[in-house]
Amino acid sequence: MIIKGFKMKLYEGMAEEYEKRHNELWPEMKDMIHEHGGRNYTIFWDKETNFLFGYIEIEDEEKWAAGADTAINRKWWDFMASVMETNPDNSPVTVDLKNVFHLD
Repeated sequence: MIIKGFKMKLYEGMAEEYEKRHNELWPEMKDMIHEHGGRNYTIFWDKETNFLFGYIEIEDEEKWAAGADTAINRKWWDFMASVMETNPDNSPVTVDLKNVFHLD
């Protein structure tokens, strides 16, 4: 299992909407995450900076990356583009974080 950490950024005033949309995560999106090897996916919000911290365990980098090209993932990116910083293709702007400590 590979542990990934990353950060993203919400637009000001969009935390409640971001949380609402994730609480109503589409079943097809959940299936895609699992089908591409994602488990224990957690996102935290820092209300002082509007940064999100994501944590996910994946089986394989290539398998996980392939999920980005699925129709459901592209639809999700389009749906979320109004609440967070995105790239021109509506993918969230993400910064991978270096794992500096892990304790089982």
